[in-house]
Amino acid sequence: MDIAFLVTSFVTLFVIIDPIGLTPLFVALTQGMSDAQRRRIAFRAIVTGFGILCVFTLFGEAVLAFAGISMPAFRIAGGILLFLTALDMLFERRSKRRQDSSDEETHDDPSIFPIAIPLIAGPGAITTVILVSGAHPGWVGIGETLLVVSTVLVIVAGFFALGAPLERALGKTGINVVTRILGMLLAALSVQFVMEGITSFIALS
Repeated sequence: MDIAFLVTSFVTLFVIIDPIGLTPLFVALTQGMSDAQRRRIAFRAIVTGFGILCVFTLFGEAVLAFAGISMPAFRIAGGILLFLTALDMLFERRSKRRQDSSDEETHDDPSIFPIAIPLIAGPGAITTVILVSGAHPGWVGIGETLLVVSTVLVIVAGFFALGAPLERALGKTGINVVTRILGMLLAALSVQFVMEGITSFIALS
C-alpha cells in the first residue's frame, strides 16, 4: 500500500468535498429539525454520495475508454477543472453557488438534493475519484480509492454531527479563512495532476 499516494488522494478529495464548508449549509438546510431528523438526513446523504463515488471509481475508466478519451487527457482536463474549483474557493464563488443551491431547496428532505448531489458527489469529487483510481490501475487502486472516499465521508459525518457548535466556534470569518487555505492547497494539487498528465502523454507518444 502506497502511503504517500493515500495521503495525497485523501487531501485532494478532502479539499474538494470540503466538510468544513459543507457544515454551515447542512445546518441551514436542516434548520428547525430535531437531532434525530438531522442524523437520518446526514446518513442518507452520505450513503448516497458514497454510492455515486463508488460507481465512478469502479467504472469511470470504462466510460472514458468507451468515449475514446485517454487517461492522460482526462488527467490534464481534470487538473484544470480542479484548478478552477480552487479559484472559486479562493474568491468565495464556490460558497455562493452552494448557498444558492441551498436557497433553492424547497423539499422537507434535502438529503439527496442538494446535500448528496451536488454538494458531496459533485463534478469535482467525481473527477477526483476517476483520477485517483486511474493513477493505480487494478483492484489495488480501486481499493485504495474507496478507502480514501470512506475516510473522507466519515469525517463529513463527524462534521455534520458537530455542525451547530462548530459553526458557532469558527464563525463566518474562521470558515472563510479555512476555505481559502484549502483552496490554495487544491490549486497546487491540480497543477500536479496536469504535470502528471503531460508526463504520461509524452511517455505514451
